[in-house]
Amino acid sequence: MISLLLRRLALALMVTLTVLTISFALTRLSGDIAVSIAGPAASAEDVAIIRKTYGFDRPLPVQFVDWVRSAASGDLGRSYLYRQPVSELIRDRLPTTLKLGVSALLLALFTALPLGILAAMREGSLVDRGVMLVALVGQAMPGFWLALLLIIQFGLNLQWLPIAGAEDWTGYVLPAIVLAFSAIPALMRLTRSGMIDALSSDYVRTARAKGLSRASIVLKHAARNAAMPVVAISAVQLGALLGGSIVIEAVFALHGVGYLAWESISKNDFPVVQAVVLFLAVIYIALTLIADLFNAVLDPRLRAA
Repeated sequence: MISLLLRRLALALMVTLTVLTISFALTRLSGDIAVSIAGPAASAEDVAIIRKTYGFDRPLPVQFVDWVRSAASGDLGRSYLYRQPVSELIRDRLPTTLKLGVSALLLALFTALPLGILAAMREGSLVDRGVMLVALVGQAMPGFWLALLLIIQFGLNLQWLPIAGAEDWTGYVLPAIVLAFSAIPALMRLTRSGMIDALSSDYVRTARAKGLSRASIVLKHAARNAAMPVVAISAVQLGALLGGSIVIEAVFALHGVGYLAWESISKNDFPVVQAVVLFLAVIYIALTLIADLFNAVLDPRLRAA
């Protein structure tokens, strides 16, 4: 177990460094940052002053090393747009993103688990095909398109729910549904395949031979074992939902980390863009690490892999 943990930590550090490198390179390849900060009406002297002030006149490797060193110490720089530390901006916006991500994950689990179990129990039937059709539609439909459909129907036509902002819990309903819809297909298919394997296993056949009821076999034996991989992979799904919230927060005007990233990209606030990319990547990597360790606890064969 210790060996697995060390290997996963080494891999996590390598992935984090890769994310640091890519995010730094993309912001530099997008153009001259000093010109973006100064604006189109700035003179050459103004641009030169900004380049000197922010250290853009130094070699790129030096800038990169400074960025990595600062990020490792928790200093993510200052926002050009808000004129305050980026870490404070992320801290203030994080609760909104976490509420949205956790709500979407719970909604996805409460939807995917029953449907996956139902599809497995009726394998090959119309119910099974219908559930898989839902999974296919959920996988194919863009989140922003579903968001617009829900806004038009439930926000404008019926006026049941707010279409922007999050003054209370109702503001999270539509964005949570949209975000959950992207996670439901994978969770549903995993539940279905796990249940099909469980229902054909020896211990289920033994339970049937003992005369246990169908409900007891499904709920107490098969479903419990089939749900373990789903619970383990939920940590990865949460990371994906937090990263995917950028578009959804922008559509519904939820002022979370995703909306902050969208604002920063549109206003060329590169320190915030770099920090948000790094922050979301680190969360995703950490949750993936937790999922790997949890899977290893559930399946001892993975410890020696």
